Amino acid sequence: MASETHMSGPECLIENTNGRLLVNPKALKILSAIQQPVVVVAIVGLYRTGKSYLMNKLAGENKGFSLGSTVQSHTKGIWMWCVPHPKKPERTLVLLDTEGLGDVEKGDNQNDSWIFALAILLSSTFVYNSMGTINQQAMDQLHYVTELTDRIRAKASPDVDGVEDSADFVSFFPDFVWTLRDFSLDLEADGQSITADEYLENSLKLKKGTSQKDKNFNLPRLCIRKFFPKKKCFIFDRPTDRKKLGQLEELCDDKLDPEFVQQAAVFCSYIFRNSKTKTLSGGIKVNGPRLEALVQTYVSAINSGDLPCMENAVLALSEIENTAAVKKAIAHYDQQMDQKLQLPTETLQELLDLHRTIEKEAIEVFMRMSWKDIDHLFQKELAAQLDEKRDDFCKKNLKASSDRCSALLKDIFSPLEEGVKEGIYSKPGGYRLFIEKIQELKKKYLQEPRKGIQAEEILQEYLKSKESVTAAILQTDQTLSEKDKLIEVERVKAESAQAAAKMLEEMQIKNQQMMEQKEKSYQEHVKQLTEKMERDRAQLLEEQERTLSLKLQEQRRLLQEGFQEENRRLHEEIQNLQKKMKKPRKQCCLS
Repeated sequence: MASETHMSGPECLIENTNGRLLVNPKALKILSAIQQPVVVVAIVGLYRTGKSYLMNKLAGENKGFSLGSTVQSHTKGIWMWCVPHPKKPERTLVLLDTEGLGDVEKGDNQNDSWIFALAILLSSTFVYNSMGTINQQAMDQLHYVTELTDRIRAKASPDVDGVEDSADFVSFFPDFVWTLRDFSLDLEADGQSITADEYLENSLKLKKGTSQKDKNFNLPRLCIRKFFPKKKCFIFDRPTDRKKLGQLEELCDDKLDPEFVQQAAVFCSYIFRNSKTKTLSGGIKVNGPRLEALVQTYVSAINSGDLPCMENAVLALSEIENTAAVKKAIAHYDQQMDQKLQLPTETLQELLDLHRTIEKEAIEVFMRMSWKDIDHLFQKELAAQLDEKRDDFCKKNLKASSDRCSALLKDIFSPLEEGVKEGIYSKPGGYRLFIEKIQELKKKYLQEPRKGIQAEEILQEYLKSKESVTAAILQTDQTLSEKDKLIEVERVKAESAQAAAKMLEEMQIKNQQMMEQKEKSYQEHVKQLTEKMERDRAQLLEEQERTLSLKLQEQRRLLQEGFQEENRRLHEEIQNLQKKMKKPRKQCCLS
């Protein structure tokens, strides 16, 4: 990460003032400077459960995010800390610490729901922090997850029935990590040791009943399973005795419970190694400016009373970046043309060949930066601007050639002009001298380099402007007979007609070259667009396969649990039947 984006401490990203969310411009400026892809880890949980301590550990510091030491919620809104990623130098780690949920002083559950939703929308790893075990109370406190479909939209236009498939959410939801603080139970099930992950999976098992009580029990579990196929659980012992909890920032590791220190180290290691880069649909990796735009888009939607929509946010972001891609491509074209083009060019083809080479580079610049260019509107805009640039350079080339040729003619033919003024050709034999002088100066003009594409046309215009002078000198030359004069007039007319035919041919060639260039430009756009579409299609297929794989995994897990439950029930029935069969029968006594 560039040194100017390194933060010595956290900065408030989204302020929560009187129930209204406000984006902090200072934090946005920090994000705008981070060009690396970002790994975003957000933590959410009830207030006073030690969220900030874990985030400070991820930042490699004891102090930073405010811990507080009272029963009041200390963190307000969402705070951000951008630090170099300790395991991935090409990534920046963005830590988001959220205000505690369920703070009685706020008395606003809707505000908590938006904080919860924003943490999910912005993160690539979502950490839910709670105290104690995973029991029904813990599930009830996680009711925010059941409201996600009421707070977030994946698509701008849901399906016909108005319902969005959980797969739509899975495709962009973060990985889920549940951290259990002050965990005091032994990790066992049916007398066997189990892992924290197995404990979480067992806690998320569904009840088979259909009563309202069963539905209430299953709802948060079902939402977690559907929305977060990748789940992880960590347990933490109490870090120290209760009296010292308010001094955690000051305590070194050797003053804390060794088990807790080890558990925190394992948690941090997992986050560093397994948290993914924040990615949008289509495999678009999020960097600082993209995260900045997402923050602004989501908060703006919430404040305006709309639901944050992932699809709309991606489209808004793509419009910003596609606009920038067009500007970048045009800037590249302008820079390269300024460096490599020397006007006037000797031929039109020379200019068109250079344009085509740099146009190709400009399209490549655009293709690298652009994404989700719906209906190729931005590429069409680029094509239009490049065509306009080409035509503008052609006009400049014409003018540069005309100016140079006119200046050359004025300089080269100045002796002829002076001779006409002095009357040196107005005498017997003067016409022959005049024509010889014109041919001599014409030859000198044609030998001059870099005259450009107007060389012949400007010359003919000049010679045409001298026709009256030529005719006057011809008529005053007494050495020529009337017949000779008529022959000379016809010769001049023939030369003029020949020059006109030549210019017409050159114009037709230029028009043909322009038509061919336009076709080549079109083909280049099509070629690069086709290649990009193939790459995008491959990324989309990969993303769809990943989403389908996650859904299949969840379905297999549900089927497996169903089989296990059925086997357990059958096993119990068999055991009951065996007990009945082993029970001794009563003996009947005959009197």
